[in-house]
Amino acid sequence: MKENNSKETLESIINQYEEQNPTSKRMFLKACQYLPGGNTRQTIFYQPYPVFMERGEGSRLYDVDGNERIDFSSNYTGLILGHQNPLTNQALSEQMKKGLVLGAPTANEAILAEIICSRVASVKRVRFVNSGTEACMNAVRATRAFTGRPKIGKFEGGFHGSSEHMEMSITPGSEQMGPRERPVGVPSSPGIPEGVREDVVVLPYNDLKNTEKIIKDNRDALAAVIVEPCMGVAGVIPAEKSFLEGLRRITRENGILLIFDEVMTFRISRGGAQEYYGVEPDLTTFGKLVGGGLPVGAYGGREDIMSQFDGSKHTPIIRQSGTYSGNPFTLAAGISVLKQLTPEAYSHLNSLGDYVRRGLQASINKLGIEAQITGIGSLFSFHFTPRKVVDYRSAASSDKKLTQMFHLGLMNRGIFITSRGFGCISVPMTKDDVQDLIDKFEKIAQKIF
Repeated sequence: MKENNSKETLESIINQYEEQNPTSKRMFLKACQYLPGGNTRQTIFYQPYPVFMERGEGSRLYDVDGNERIDFSSNYTGLILGHQNPLTNQALSEQMKKGLVLGAPTANEAILAEIICSRVASVKRVRFVNSGTEACMNAVRATRAFTGRPKIGKFEGGFHGSSEHMEMSITPGSEQMGPRERPVGVPSSPGIPEGVREDVVVLPYNDLKNTEKIIKDNRDALAAVIVEPCMGVAGVIPAEKSFLEGLRRITRENGILLIFDEVMTFRISRGGAQEYYGVEPDLTTFGKLVGGGLPVGAYGGREDIMSQFDGSKHTPIIRQSGTYSGNPFTLAAGISVLKQLTPEAYSHLNSLGDYVRRGLQASINKLGIEAQITGIGSLFSFHFTPRKVVDYRSAASSDKKLTQMFHLGLMNRGIFITSRGFGCISVPMTKDDVQDLIDKFEKIAQKIF
C-alpha cells in the first residue's frame, strides 16, 4: 500500500471524538455518580464514553451536541422501520387514548399472535413477554417440562439473554474455553451456581460433526438445543444451511427439541431465518422488531409444547405471567410494524444489505487489509482478522484495537454503528446512505493503514 502521510492513531481518533462530543462527556460523568458505569445497558457502553442521544428521525440520530449520524444500529436491529415511523406513532397515539395497560386481555394480543402464526409456519401458538431474555427463558423451561430432562445445549458464543442458563460461554477467554471440538462451559460472570453450569452443554457452532458427537453423548439428559440462525453478539455469523439442516435431523433422531432464537433474525424474511433456510424448529423466540421499539419478547411453536401454558381448562403445567406481558401499547406498535413489512420492504432491506457487504468487502480487498465482512439479509459486521469467520473463536481473533478505531472513526464522520462493528439496514435508508458508510470506511482505512 502507498504510504499515507496523514495517518490516524487511536489517540488522535479519540481526541477528535471528545472534541465532537463534550456535552455527552459531561452527561456521562454525571450519570456515573448514580449509575454503575453511567448507564443500565452494557451493550451500549464503549470507551471513552458513549454518545448521549436526543432524538431520532427516519434513518438519522441526533445527539446532545447537535451531531447528526446515519443510524446503522437501529437499537441493535430493533427499529427496522427507523425512528418516528408515522403509522406506528399513529397506532401508539390511538392506543394511548384507550389506555397503556388495562390488566385484562385485549384484541391486540390475538391480532399480533395471528400475524406471527400466519408468517412463521412452525409457530402454532405464541405467548408474549417483555424481552428476548424472558422469551428464551420460558422457551427453555417449556422444553424441560415437556421432555422431563434437565440439560440444555447452546452454542459457544451464542447470546440468548441474561437468564442464568443462557449466560454460559458467551465470550469465554481462550485460556478457559477448551478444545474447539468439545468446548468447555464457561460462566459469563461470578454468581452462576455450579448446578447451572452442569445443566448446560456447550456446542461448537457450524461444526456438525462434533456437535453430533456431543449431542449423542448427552442425549438422555438433553431437553433441547437452542441456536441463533445467525449469531449476533459473536459477530453476525450466519449458520451454514447444511449445519442447520443437520442439527434439525440430529435433534429429531435423538428425541431432543430444537429452539431457534430469532430475536434478531426475524428481520431476514417474512417468516424469519427458518423460512430463509427452510428448516423448522420446535419452538421459536422473538423480540426487537416485534415490539416496534417498545420492550417485548415472544415465544411460540408446536401446539403440544405450548399447551403447557394453557390455563383455560385446568391449572397450567407452567405458569408464565408478568405485569406488562402482552400489554396493548407494545402490541399496537408490533402490529403496525409487521403490517408494514411487506415483500417489497424485505426486498429493499436485503438488497441494501447485499450492497453494503459487497461494498465493504471490495474496499477491504482493494486496500489489501486483513479483514472480512460477515452477515446475512440486512445484517453485517466487520472483522479485522485473516481467519475465515465461521464461529465465536474465529471472530474473537479480530483485532480489537482496529475495531475500536473504525468504530470511533465512523462515529466522527457521521456514521452511528455498534462498538463491535456490527450494523443493520432500516427501511428508511437509501443506497446513498449505504454508499456513505462504504466511502467513509475506506477513507478511515486509508488513514490508518
